[in-house]
Amino acid sequence: MDKKVTVVGAGNVGAACAQYLAEANICDVVLIDVVEGMPQGKALDLSQAGPVRGYDVHIEGSNDYAAAAGSQLVVVTAGIARKPGMSREDLLNTNVQIMDSVMEGISKHAPKAMILVVSNPLDVMTYRAWSKSGLPKNMVFGQAGVLDATRFRTFISMELGVAMTDTQAMVLGGHGDTMVPLPHYTTVCGIPITELMPKERVDALVQRTRDGGAEIVKFLKTGSAYYAPAASTVKMANAVLNDRKTLLPASAYLDGQYGLKDVYTGVPVILGKNGVEKIIELKLEKDSLAALQSSANTYKEIIAGLK
Repeated sequence: MDKKVTVVGAGNVGAACAQYLAEANICDVVLIDVVEGMPQGKALDLSQAGPVRGYDVHIEGSNDYAAAAGSQLVVVTAGIARKPGMSREDLLNTNVQIMDSVMEGISKHAPKAMILVVSNPLDVMTYRAWSKSGLPKNMVFGQAGVLDATRFRTFISMELGVAMTDTQAMVLGGHGDTMVPLPHYTTVCGIPITELMPKERVDALVQRTRDGGAEIVKFLKTGSAYYAPAASTVKMANAVLNDRKTLLPASAYLDGQYGLKDVYTGVPVILGKNGVEKIIELKLEKDSLAALQSSANTYKEIIAGLK
């Protein structure tokens, strides 16, 4: 393979990312983690699944960032997971230190690789990664809206009894309690969901989407979601590696768009071989725009504290 992706963090999300990347047959995969033996063991296990699952890519595990050399894309999943009752902001101090360590290793061994951040709190960690990377802002972005939109699509499918693949959704803002689902831009085969269900059901699904991650944490008790986050991350990786020019919501650096500057938050972007190739400015209703700005400013205040 002439394409290579490094996944930093070999926990549940990172290992699932590595699995989905391998099964997509689009790149060689490196798993990096600080825990001795864990990335090596998971990489070997994934390699041995190849003959059965039908993929033929090289999968390597390492505790050394030197293994990332030559990567086109680095996916950062490293960090502690949320526990019941813990907000994404509660993760901040520990995960900032982890992100700084990750970026030091990546900047040394894969300085030209694009960075796709999955670690929480997502929008703050994406800004931190960019500020430490020295890369242009279009080359550092976060996986947020794809996951949130996927959850919204799932709940719509369950509510209406329609095929999941017939649903499309748009979710902006921070990856957390302040996310901004957009029902008028959310459809089933092009029909807005506002025409397919009453407002109270739309509102209920919007709230369930906001609580999507916390709902899973509550069930698991000792962990957090990883299948859907990994699948959403690999969709973004595929857009970059194969230059698909995919329009999707992602955490991107804003420099005046939507009335916001010097902050990362979820907005519609075109994702291709150059990373964030274009930011799409939707015509938002006043309340949706205000919600997006409020969401972004919440994280901007946290970023200011980090500075």
